Amino acid sequence: MALMINDDCISCDVCVPECPNEAIATGDDIFVIDAGKCTECVGYFDSPQCIDVCPVDAIVPLVAA
Repeated sequence: MALMINDDCISCDVCVPECPNEAIATGDDIFVIDAGKCTECVGYFDSPQCIDVCPVDAIVPLVAA
């Protein structure tokens, strides 16, 4: 599964350097996560690092439509 950044994002940039897969990039208004690259840090850490550092809890599981 992958993660996504919702509209609560304040574009603080703290999550970008934490991603071991370089899956987080600047979007139009907020940061975005490339679902094809996101592994939720499996194989690197015990928990998703972007979620751990996000000050506003804007990173959530991607919900398939």
